[in-house]
Amino acid sequence: MPSKKNQTPAAPPPATEEPAGPPPPDPVPPVQLLYCAVCSFPVEYCEFGSSLTRCKDWLKENHEDLYDKYYSEGALTSKVGTLSLEAQAKLEKDTAKKEAKAEAKADAALKKKLASQVTIKRIERNKRKHVTSIHGLEAFGVDLKKAAKQFSSKFATGSSVTKNLQGQDEIVVQGDVSDEIVEMIEAGVGVLKDIPADNVEVVEEKKKKGGD
Repeated sequence: MPSKKNQTPAAPPPATEEPAGPPPPDPVPPVQLLYCAVCSFPVEYCEFGSSLTRCKDWLKENHEDLYDKYYSEGALTSKVGTLSLEAQAKLEKDTAKKEAKAEAKADAALKKKLASQVTIKRIERNKRKHVTSIHGLEAFGVDLKKAAKQFSSKFATGSSVTKNLQGQDEIVVQGDVSDEIVEMIEAGVGVLKDIPADNVEVVEEKKKKGGD
């Protein structure tokens, strides 16, 4: 019988390669959107806002290619081509009505703002102690809590939002800082922006003497 000591072991069968799968899809680039500086919508959605005319003027001035894409005669014809004449007229009328309403609202808000008054009151607590109250800042879009924090940091003193005797919000700052606050308003420091100096009034409230 032949000896088995010198027999070479059989080589293992070659490994079979698995078929390669499909290549991964190319990454999709993010969609680039242009937002309107008038209504803050993406420019293709300006028509759903209340200031379409001003939006179109801005787009034509700054991005004429996109204006032509959305509002050229051809684009508008394609867009409303399926509408009846009656529906087109109604659409134009509704758009004009919406814009007029928004403009009237904006005008009313502006008139109210210009008629508003900021009252800075220097209040005497005793001969050596004063506080300063500021009322009316909210009419100019000022966040009272942020303004109080700004005063507290500026003057290194207590400053808080409280209710006055009429139940209205006002800021009370410890100390006589009325002149400094007027200067801050005139300079538009921090949150104190867009407040006309002519709308600021400084008054003084002295402590009443006993028996008066």
